Amino acid sequence: MSTTTRWWWVRHAPVTVNNGCCYGQTDLPCDVSNAAAFAGLAAKLPKDAVWVTSNLVRTHLTAAGIVQAGLPGPDPIPGPDVIVDPELAEQNFGEWQGMRYADIAAMQADAYHRFWLAPAHKAPPGGEAFVDLMSRVSRAVRRLGEEHAGRDIIAVTHGGTIRAALAEALDLDPERALAFTIDNLSLTRIDRFDGPELGHGWRVVTANQPPI
Repeated sequence: MSTTTRWWWVRHAPVTVNNGCCYGQTDLPCDVSNAAAFAGLAAKLPKDAVWVTSNLVRTHLTAAGIVQAGLPGPDPIPGPDVIVDPELAEQNFGEWQGMRYADIAAMQADAYHRFWLAPAHKAPPGGEAFVDLMSRVSRAVRRLGEEHAGRDIIAVTHGGTIRAALAEALDLDPERALAFTIDNLSLTRIDRFDGPELGHGWRVVTANQPPI
């Protein structure tokens, strides 16, 4: 008999106060004014779920916005009924955090990655590489999946985090994982199957689905 654990990944609402600068793990708030988008997510997400966020406030505000839009869920967020996991935070861009994206691109010249700020194995000064993000997200996904096997898990996190979760599910090369587009307030659904049946243990149901 197999057990299915359903991961519902939501990228946080847009950050609009960064003035064109890289923010990464900088703890900035997000814009939760798009009522239609939050209502759309509330209609799509499961009612009886484990709630998980990163430790950054933009994920807390987004999760609270989904609950306020009508989905039964924890209140307050963060609170005792929410798992706040720092391993699901966005990539740490070190000294690049606070720099304008245009300046980072100019500084790296031909080394600037077409889909991300840097190639998957390159760590910004004082920060971490995407492969480091993949490693900690993989640990968190496996740990939380074991602790809550057979449940729906709503994980409100970040674009890089969700790319890393897709890489875990599909056993992707890190550079290939960077090719995924993960928009703000998009929904990515990944199911984990544990049991004796043959075949790959993960299924990607949807990726980067718009909220409405």
